[in-house]
Amino acid sequence: MKYSWQKEGLTADQKAEIVLNQMTEEEKFAWLSGPMAIPLGGESIPDGAIGSAAYYPAIPRLGIPAMQQSDASLGVSALGNIRPGDNATALASGLLLASTFNRQMAEETGTLVGREAFAKGFNVQLAGGANLVREPRGGRNFEYLSEDPLLTGVMAGHSVRGIQSQHVVSTVKHFAVNAQETGRVVVSSDLSEAALRESDLLAFEIANAIGKPGAVMPGYNLVNGEWASENEFLLNQVLKGDWQYPGWVMSDWGATHSAAKAALAGLDVQSGANLDRQVWFGQPLKEAVESGEVPQKRINDMVRRILRSLFSVGAVENPATRYGDIDYMAHRLIAQREAEQGIVLLKNRAQTLPLRKGANRLLVVGAHADHGVLCGGGSSAVTPVGCLSLPGIDFMGIKTEKVYHPSSPLWAIRAESYAAEVVFSSGEDISKTAQQAREADAVIVFADEWRSEALDAQGLGLEEAQNRLIEALAAVNAQTVVVLETGGPVTLPWLDEVAAVLEAWYPGSGGGEAIAGVLFGRVNPSGRLPVTFPASEAQLPHPKQVNPESTTSLPGSPVKGGIIHIDYNVEGSDVGYRWFERTAQKPLFPFGFGLSYTTFELSHLAAVEEASGVIDARLTVTNTGHCAGAEVVQLYIQPTDKRYAARLVAFERVHLEPGESREIALQLESKAIANWHSEEQKWVIAQQTYRLYAARNAEEFVLYCDLPLQGRSFGY
Repeated sequence: MKYSWQKEGLTADQKAEIVLNQMTEEEKFAWLSGPMAIPLGGESIPDGAIGSAAYYPAIPRLGIPAMQQSDASLGVSALGNIRPGDNATALASGLLLASTFNRQMAEETGTLVGREAFAKGFNVQLAGGANLVREPRGGRNFEYLSEDPLLTGVMAGHSVRGIQSQHVVSTVKHFAVNAQETGRVVVSSDLSEAALRESDLLAFEIANAIGKPGAVMPGYNLVNGEWASENEFLLNQVLKGDWQYPGWVMSDWGATHSAAKAALAGLDVQSGANLDRQVWFGQPLKEAVESGEVPQKRINDMVRRILRSLFSVGAVENPATRYGDIDYMAHRLIAQREAEQGIVLLKNRAQTLPLRKGANRLLVVGAHADHGVLCGGGSSAVTPVGCLSLPGIDFMGIKTEKVYHPSSPLWAIRAESYAAEVVFSSGEDISKTAQQAREADAVIVFADEWRSEALDAQGLGLEEAQNRLIEALAAVNAQTVVVLETGGPVTLPWLDEVAAVLEAWYPGSGGGEAIAGVLFGRVNPSGRLPVTFPASEAQLPHPKQVNPESTTSLPGSPVKGGIIHIDYNVEGSDVGYRWFERTAQKPLFPFGFGLSYTTFELSHLAAVEEASGVIDARLTVTNTGHCAGAEVVQLYIQPTDKRYAARLVAFERVHLEPGESREIALQLESKAIANWHSEEQKWVIAQQTYRLYAARNAEEFVLYCDLPLQGRSFGY
């Protein structure tokens, strides 16, 4: 059967308009709200639903498939084990992806997610986490990317682009300033417009421009006292107004608070309506239309945006069907390459790493390294077949377990090391493990820190038992190497005592093999920190945390206490490394930091402003060491009068053979240089001389050139 939208040469907008004009009002409203497609409290899932985050019914007479929506950025999840035995590739955490500083890797892993989602029958993926890491203890930081708007926007945008290349719509989320999980359903993120535009909103703006996501998801939080899901400034003024965003805005699950107000503010779909106080976008919205409070054209706009996004990625022309072929082995190798590029070498005393192959005896300790590698909890948790599951938390009435992905570092170390004997100890008996350490040529101790949606870390430290274990092992074996599996930055009180430290984040389905590859030199570490590691919580803009027992962090739960206002104007747009520079504090490890087994030289930096306003830079990178490796070139800019802290304006990952040199060209991000002037509603680059730095990290500037800029202003 040929449908009216199947004419040659029609755009996504034209196809959407044709279908919209043929839809009944009942069909339109069926797409404006929906429950979770997971049984909660004895509820059954909707007929036709695969079992996932959400389902919206097909319109067969118009050739429109059902919307089957799944979590999340790190792979296709099965929250609540709704599809028992459903295998999936687990990608590394967003922090590890950002540590690669590799936009091609972001797109490749995004394509992997889209390919698996499509093969499982999903056409909407709730991916694209693009919140800045303002709160380093945040429970969902592992889903996000970095503390910098340029790095976050570029990596999120390319990930979304990869997903959507597979006929699957991707969201970006959680719009905006969703910085903490404690009290997330009652927290108001308070921040001036200028600071918002220069930081969190800039990350989303860049991600939208690159990825063109079909949907945007506001967070549970409030922004300046207004719920994000009904925030006129965020949704209508910025997103749909300034940025001319053509897709649809879906609420987070259980984050809708009104009918008419939310619809008029720019919310298009009420997601997870069974977690809200009522189905706002059902009868209450119909009554608002009948009374004239909400015009009919607004309802049509909501549905048109959904249709337009589905057509723009080819999800209608290429409907996803279940049980497609997935090459899990090939996908696991992609996940392994991602992890290999994102593991960060933080310390390497006297070139302890790479470890010598063929040792007599190695001791591997802790963190269930005999089974696998840790992943984060909540809606983004991907559970490949063979996971180790331990007690976790209760999440929206669903038992959410602490999961270790089946990629055993122990077995990978045995394969990589050629050691005569590789012994594993859980580390629970510290004295016994220390005795084993005395007899080993080297000790590789794994330390982990679990984070989850709805659960912030309390403080920045590892569990004290793990710190005591590491100190005890380092005291008896000088070749003690620590591998961290964490959901964000942590403090390291034993740093001076150990020989080497790797930050492996949550490394995904190929994590064990990637860690072993770095430890024994098959892989030259090239990850760079996408977040600053503070020396202590006292260095943070907000050292104190809200007591999680005093508030509510889960939607659909009785609210405890009132609205909590967090004043992010303390740091404003100076998030992370910019805060540390502004306050002249030295962190434990700066943003952009990472060591290598080789050495690099940067030279011949030059930059020019074109008549068009585009700013181009060039420099030469040389591998001056004895093995191949990748350098991450980072360019920062600062006015010579230092009116603001240095800002990342360009980056590029460059792989070089020993002795190889390469000239690379980079284009600076103008909005990372500019400041937002709220009174005139425009970006302004001041006319003055700027200093452009080529850097190894946010603290180590290697060379610079002065860059006179003519000065200009621009809007949208």
